[in-house]
Amino acid sequence: MTVEEFEEFYAQTVARLTGQLYVMLGDQQEAQDVVQEAFAKGWVRRRQMDRDGHPEAWIRTVAWRLAVSRWRVRRRTADAWRRGGTPPPHVEPPGPDHLLLVDALRELPAQQRRTLTLHYLCDLSVEQVAAETGLSASTVKTHLVRGRAALARRLHDPRIEEAPDA
Repeated sequence: MTVEEFEEFYAQTVARLTGQLYVMLGDQQEAQDVVQEAFAKGWVRRRQMDRDGHPEAWIRTVAWRLAVSRWRVRRRTADAWRRGGTPPPHVEPPGPDHLLLVDALRELPAQQRRTLTLHYLCDLSVEQVAAETGLSASTVKTHLVRGRAALARRLHDPRIEEAPDA
């Protein structure tokens, strides 16, 4: 991938990928951070991304892994604060401007949230989701069915439960 091709790829996909990671993570700033960091890593490996043939999936996967890594660091930091006896600084809860759907998605297990996002927001097929996440196609379908049902309960919308299977 040439410099110009990478710049064009970035311009065409950064907003979409940031939106997708926002839905997966439930945090706009975190999504922006991990997507930018993933693109920085992609810049260094742009020839490899071009050979693999799925640069958008590569960036999305790297961004997801960066987010997971950050969660682990935060958890270890919180554990250290607890052991030290000093509580972490107070953070205000999200304001009312947060979307109801994002709140409902946050309550889902991370893998279900990621699977739903990849399938419905990223418009990936079950097979593509399976390839990107390393899950079997049947596990992806199970996550989709259970995720839709959980969202329907949380959003009190019976139409979601009736959505056709993937």
